[in-house]
Amino acid sequence: MSDEEVIKRRLIFDGYGTGDDRRFNLMLKQLTKWTNHPDDSSEEYKHMYDKILAQLSLTEHSRKKAELVVRANNDQLNKYQQLHGDFEQQINDIKNEIANQKVELENAKKVKQNRIQYDMLARSIEAEPPRKQMNAQLTRLQEELKALGEEKKKLVGKLDKRKKQFYVLSTSANQLRMYLEEDNNDCSVIEGPMEVIDVSNSPEPMSE
Repeated sequence: MSDEEVIKRRLIFDGYGTGDDRRFNLMLKQLTKWTNHPDDSSEEYKHMYDKILAQLSLTEHSRKKAELVVRANNDQLNKYQQLHGDFEQQINDIKNEIANQKVELENAKKVKQNRIQYDMLARSIEAEPPRKQMNAQLTRLQEELKALGEEKKKLVGKLDKRKKQFYVLSTSANQLRMYLEEDNNDCSVIEGPMEVIDVSNSPEPMSE
């Protein structure tokens, strides 16, 4: 038997350290001595009997005390286990709450970012003119564009007309130039070289 086993049995016999083994041994000796006493009417016999009853009472008291201690220890252990379970539940609840808070924090960040973007968009929209004014300006621009289109058509038509007139004028000028050249050629043929009249052989004028 190992020393550990001996110590364990010794503690069990000792009544959890209350000295019950010594009390039992002492009571056993007294009980043996009391049963072997020759005179059961003597004062010593009665005194031994009272001591045995006192030892029994102390032993019973120790037993009850040990039971109460064990019960108190069990109750305390149950309380500790319950507290441990409660703490575990609280820890789990706190972990879940932290996880929920993280999710809410992420949502709050997204909401804040969306609000910032919304504010920036609202400021940019406020910087632009109102829709009514934009529609009026758009209508005015469309009318101006339409008017410019009409003006462009007129100018294009006028330009085509001027091109046609210029073409007619150019054709007339070319024909006129050709006519003038033909007239010049005809005039040069008709005139020809002129004869030179010699006046040396002509009769002298009559004298007075």
